[in-house]
Amino acid sequence: MSSSSSDKVRASHILIKHEGSRRKASWKDPEGRIITNTTRDAAVSQLKAIRDDIVSGKAKFEDVASRFSDCSSAKRGGDLGSFGRKQMQKPFEDATYALKVGEISDIVDTDSGVHIIKRTG
Repeated sequence: MSSSSSDKVRASHILIKHEGSRRKASWKDPEGRIITNTTRDAAVSQLKAIRDDIVSGKAKFEDVASRFSDCSSAKRGGDLGSFGRKQMQKPFEDATYALKVGEISDIVDTDSGVHIIKRTG
């Protein structure tokens, strides 16, 4: 496949930061007090529970992202817009490209923290 602009994807995500995250602060935890006290396992558990609620239809991805995501994209319901290869951290990119539009990933680990990704385009 050619790597033209048509090879771009669009995705939204929910990020939960933890003690191993590269930047231990976020819009909802500017001092990083919660993040520095969150283990990766705790972040994964929280994210799995969130994912279950979304998949079961109890919660909407966008609503949950805007409340719980540690990424500034939270204010857009987790929307990261369109991106191509090599624009995101590799595990994030690989997971996004592996999804079909509308699908939600399992837990994805990056230097930023743990994510679930919804491919939207």
